[in-house]
Amino acid sequence: MKKIFYATWLALLLSNPIWAKDTNTLIKTDVSILAKSSSSWDGETLPNYPAGKPEVTILKIIIPPKTLLPLHKHPVINAGVLIKGELTVITEDNKILHLKAGDSIVEVVDKWHYGKNDGNEPAEIIVFYAGVQDTPITVKR
Repeated sequence: MKKIFYATWLALLLSNPIWAKDTNTLIKTDVSILAKSSSSWDGETLPNYPAGKPEVTILKIIIPPKTLLPLHKHPVINAGVLIKGELTVITEDNKILHLKAGDSIVEVVDKWHYGKNDGNEPAEIIVFYAGVQDTPITVKR
């Protein structure tokens, strides 16, 4: 019953204007889904979450212009939003994803890949990792 109540409350909150707590001002909420998926950008189904104590990590990564990142993989589910610049992600089996500012990504899990910024400005991405304590979020080859 609690879950239904909270789900209903959240649906109402997201779909209706709300009153600001400290004023009598009506605030219109604006919610956009940037990504919602059960698969990574290359079409692979995401794995189950690992057992263990959950640990969420949020990183802001700035990739300088004309930079090639090392080959690496993520053993945990992660997703991000490119907030500035452009970025290309390439898997070891040569699948390619081009991102521009505002694009979201549900990253590949346990698959070797690298990123590159071919542009003339830094690429900035915010990435959310759904990991487990004492487990790395990135492994370099």
